[in-house]
Amino acid sequence: MSNSILQTPPVYNEPVKQYAPGSPERKLLTAELARQLDTVQDIPLIIGGKEIRTHDQKKVTCPHDHAQTLAVFSNAGTPEVDMAIAAALDAKKQWENTPWHERAAIFLKAADLISNKYTYVLNAATMLGQSKNPFQAEIDATCELADFYRFNAKYMAEIYAGQPASEKGVWNRLEYRALEGFVFALTPFNFTAIAGNLCGAPAVMGNTVVWKPASTAVLSGYYIMQILKEAGLPDGVINFVPGKGSVVGASVLNHADLAGIHFTGSTKVFKTLWKTVGSNIDIYKSYPRMVGETGGKDYIFVHSSARVEQVVAAAVRGAFEYQGQKCSACSRMYVPSSLWDEITARIRAAVEQITVGSVTAFRHFMNALIDEAAFDNAAGFIEQAKASDAADILVGGNADKSKGYFIDPTVIVTTDPYYESMTQEIFGPVLTLYMYEDETIDDTLALVDKTSPYALTGAVFARDRQAIHEMTKALAHSAGNFYINDKPTGAVVGHQPFGGARGSGTNDKAGSLLNLLRWTSARTIKETFVPPEEIAYPFMGTE
Repeated sequence: MSNSILQTPPVYNEPVKQYAPGSPERKLLTAELARQLDTVQDIPLIIGGKEIRTHDQKKVTCPHDHAQTLAVFSNAGTPEVDMAIAAALDAKKQWENTPWHERAAIFLKAADLISNKYTYVLNAATMLGQSKNPFQAEIDATCELADFYRFNAKYMAEIYAGQPASEKGVWNRLEYRALEGFVFALTPFNFTAIAGNLCGAPAVMGNTVVWKPASTAVLSGYYIMQILKEAGLPDGVINFVPGKGSVVGASVLNHADLAGIHFTGSTKVFKTLWKTVGSNIDIYKSYPRMVGETGGKDYIFVHSSARVEQVVAAAVRGAFEYQGQKCSACSRMYVPSSLWDEITARIRAAVEQITVGSVTAFRHFMNALIDEAAFDNAAGFIEQAKASDAADILVGGNADKSKGYFIDPTVIVTTDPYYESMTQEIFGPVLTLYMYEDETIDDTLALVDKTSPYALTGAVFARDRQAIHEMTKALAHSAGNFYINDKPTGAVVGHQPFGGARGSGTNDKAGSLLNLLRWTSARTIKETFVPPEEIAYPFMGTE
């Protein structure tokens, strides 16, 4: 047993590899892509460290080529979900009593495995299964996930170091316990790092987890489980159970030992989870922690003093990187009339240069949408704009799902600030522009704030410092992550803690100490060294 007061190693953000032509990383990634395309991975459930297969088998296919099968995975049924809950509860006592530095060491090792041995495996799986280009896969599956695991270890140590004051004769201390029960992690398709963090953050704090990954991100999730196993994570701490949400949720949400939900996904689903937990509140041993990051209708607001080149670069990158399938993607933009002609012309010219295609052809800026439902939803907004009297297509508008789920980057212009593509989340490569008169800036800022039920990310562009101040103040509650002269995407762990409020979630800030605080339950301990032996107090004495 160590009696040292330990510190975690110095924390850093994983350097981003660029995959330039002729670079060693490009050659290694290309070889791994070929290997995975030539292999159909058999993916089991992982419950209590055991591989379990079911008769309900589903395919993982490439979004850019839906005839290409990457893997076959087992879907969990009710018996398997119940097994996963039991495994999490069985592993709980030993795991929560494992010294914190031992838990930290596992995730620090996992981070190093991600950034070394498994870089190309995880990146290739994310590219092929989730349709990311090499740069988007790199910043997600390698860099951000490694960052989460390293910074979470640091934040855990900082939380545990937080202690109350003690007076003479008394020692007060805080003990940070795991939650009582198990945590349910429900993760999305669009970020491998989010999936790894939603199960990893509660686990590093001593909780055990039932993890349901998105069916369209099972391949990268399976590799995360392999990495954690190799890093030394004990069996049963995280249990990997792909399955239908209704099936998995029925067992999880009706279990007395549900201690918390860590969620990223749609606002509709999170509200359903919250309502169910509320309805079931009498069956739980404790009040489950609800931590969710949900939808967004993220904006760029342009002031007349802004530099046009910077606005255009931010708009195109912010709207169309990863096909707009980021919670933070820019999908509405407010442009002053004084800059309208120049900005729209430059955006059209920039978007016309974007190519769309397979992730294996590195020249493409954009790739495919994740599945047919996502394709149909985004294409529907485009078709509605083509038929609308209140909107026009500035550039783009083509969609083809015959081979892969491809939609060209599309820019809509509208005269109606409440037009449907200005107010509804699309989660696809569609950006809508609205022109405002320069002298109506205050009213338009109020419009930005009230147009959407969401409040995830937003950006303002200006060179006028007073204007920046006024816009920042006017939009105070419109975004949990607010950017000045930068695109509203690309939050970095440890630099821009991520999360929004209103319809965008609980704003518990992934990538910061604030999120980890939700996965611990503090116990105050007061120890009096020489307790009093008298019952009466001095004020009770007679004159």
